[in-house]
Amino acid sequence: MDYENSKFIIASGPVIIENGKVLLNRHGETEADQRFWKFVGGRVELADVEIDGDALEIACKREVKEEMGLDIEIIIPIKPMLIKHPDKPNAYIILIHYLAKRLNEIMPGPDIIEYGWFDIDSLPENCAPNISQVIVAYKEVWKRLK
Repeated sequence: MDYENSKFIIASGPVIIENGKVLLNRHGETEADQRFWKFVGGRVELADVEIDGDALEIACKREVKEEMGLDIEIIIPIKPMLIKHPDKPNAYIILIHYLAKRLNEIMPGPDIIEYGWFDIDSLPENCAPNISQVIVAYKEVWKRLK
């Protein structure tokens, strides 16, 4: 892996699970981006870093507000990941997932093509590669929190 000449994208978002169902959506600028069910979330932006506080949590809260109109309470980080970008050679994504509780009703933004609540033991086939790994980590975290 040639990190010196690689591009890194940092993304942050909440994992919202209620009654054994996880909130996923399909969104993105291109058809390639839109093909997968994903957790709510997206890139950490420069403005997130310039605000006093934790840029990763700020980005998480901003992204969920933009995408789904939700305010959240962050509970705990789960399963940070470094993955190869599925469509861009020599690009990697650092994913920061936070278990979170939603505080209001969903009001999807204009970029959301589709959203839904999916049983954590029966996820759609076209989920982004990180989804199942995060759900497994969530189950382990949940055991410890009980």
